[in-house]
Amino acid sequence: MKKENKLTTYLFLIFFILLLTISLLLMYHAKFISNLFSNHFEKQCLWIIIGLVVFLICYFIPFKYWTKFSFPLYWLNILLLLLVLIIGFNANGAKAWLKIGSFQFQPSEIMKFSYALFFSSFCANRKFYTLKDELKFLIKCFIFFLLPSILVFLEPDTGAILFFLFITLVILWNTKISRKWFVIFVILLLLVIGAFFYCYLKKQDFLIAILGTSFFYRVERILEFGKGLQIENALIALGSAPIFRFNLTTPGIYIPEAPTDFIFALSSNVFGLFGPLFILFCYTILDICLINKLKKETNEKKRFFLLAFITIFLFSQIENIGMNLGLLPIIGIPLPFLSYGGSFLIILFAFLGIIFQRKSFTPMNKTFHIDYR
Repeated sequence: MKKENKLTTYLFLIFFILLLTISLLLMYHAKFISNLFSNHFEKQCLWIIIGLVVFLICYFIPFKYWTKFSFPLYWLNILLLLLVLIIGFNANGAKAWLKIGSFQFQPSEIMKFSYALFFSSFCANRKFYTLKDELKFLIKCFIFFLLPSILVFLEPDTGAILFFLFITLVILWNTKISRKWFVIFVILLLLVIGAFFYCYLKKQDFLIAILGTSFFYRVERILEFGKGLQIENALIALGSAPIFRFNLTTPGIYIPEAPTDFIFALSSNVFGLFGPLFILFCYTILDICLINKLKKETNEKKRFFLLAFITIFLFSQIENIGMNLGLLPIIGIPLPFLSYGGSFLIILFAFLGIIFQRKSFTPMNKTFHIDYR
């Protein structure tokens, strides 16, 4: 069993390092595409170094302390999201960043970590004796989900809301609540979607009056996916690439958001079709390693936390690669460990630091227990 665990860890480490190396090569290539990307390589190196420091911090702080302070961390992050709306600055049409000197970060990315940590702790080891117990629990879960979702909606950041939603649903599915609540949720969701599209098609003025023009245009952008310069050039880059090449300095086909949202397509400019295919292979190995680790985890809080990370990790892969192929809407989801950007990358390192801790969670002394339920 220990040998299997070590093999899983070593395999994850090897392909994790490979993805980071590919990311740096692509950031180096990006400086030859546009002056806008001239410092991406140096900054990505800095983010990786900071990420490693965060990984070590999270690795050496026992999991029991993370769960102990998960509720305060959740509320601290809520305050950061409020600050973004008050003193944050705009970039690419979203007021989603806080700036301290020359350092800037995105609280909605940090919220993915703190929400996963808190919600996994909140839902673990729950016992329900009546439907009333389940209903009270679900109402609390809905409130905890709704608070960050409303705040990031106002930025706007649609992608983050989807992360919170999927984390919530996946963890709840693995609790002991009755499955009929999910049936009720699906029915309500279909009714809301139906009502929304009716208003979108028949009552656009009413929809704009309630949600504003920015949200209306966001919906139009999502519904009209597969169109536009970015996706067209991304598909040309993927479709015209040879099977293999190694090109670091020739710009190739221009993709406006190449180092971030369209890093998958950019890899074909550098490595040919071998690049995207090898990236898919790396992610497949990492996914298998994480699922194997999930199967062996016995502590429910740690298992739920790992489940939340796998949800984030898989959804990011599917959405990003899907939008690079024109199959899914462009909603600004980065590709884990590859896309340029500090906040999401550092948060991924934080997740891994906790997930790969050697010692499993041990029950805390009752005198230090904080009951937030």
